[in-house]
Amino acid sequence: MNTKPSPCAKQLTQPGDEGTVTVSISRRVKPGFEAQYEAWISGVVEAASSYPGHLGTNVLRPGPATDHEYVLIYRFDTYSHCRSWEQSELRQQWLDKLDGLVEGEPVMRRGTGLEFWFDLPELPVLQHPSPHKMALVLIGVVFSLVLLLNLLLAPWLDDMALWQRILTIVVLQVLLMTYLVMPRVTRLLRPWLFK
Repeated sequence: MNTKPSPCAKQLTQPGDEGTVTVSISRRVKPGFEAQYEAWISGVVEAASSYPGHLGTNVLRPGPATDHEYVLIYRFDTYSHCRSWEQSELRQQWLDKLDGLVEGEPVMRRGTGLEFWFDLPELPVLQHPSPHKMALVLIGVVFSLVLLLNLLLAPWLDDMALWQRILTIVVLQVLLMTYLVMPRVTRLLRPWLFK
């Protein structure tokens, strides 16, 4: 009997293990209906924020970078929470209010996992670099931050238990990566990352 897992099985994750889910929806608003659409956005964003796991929403207004479309980008902490919102009756009620405001079909894109560290607001289509480029950048950034934090915090970390030292370094590293380092590194390496 063959007990070796299939290549497909190695790619499967359990619900909740997939990380954050980012969804981008592009819509073209009919001329003259921009004010109504802006009011619709305010309402749907408020409705989505009441759902479990909602991490925030960004709105990109029409311009050259968005192909003159509105782009609504929202994030949930897990796929199941995202799906709960997307299949809700409340969301459907909001979608029904779009009749007459927009033209054509919306374009929806979805990203999961660590890709959020490589998001750039000016890339509304949620384009992401290849996995090997993301891995190379993350290895370099994680190594540099862990080394730097250990060197800088060594005097304060010496008296802590091992788990406390590790927790301190991990918390600081993730916060620095998410809010300070990765947005700058992604912009700096953009020509190579998104090629």
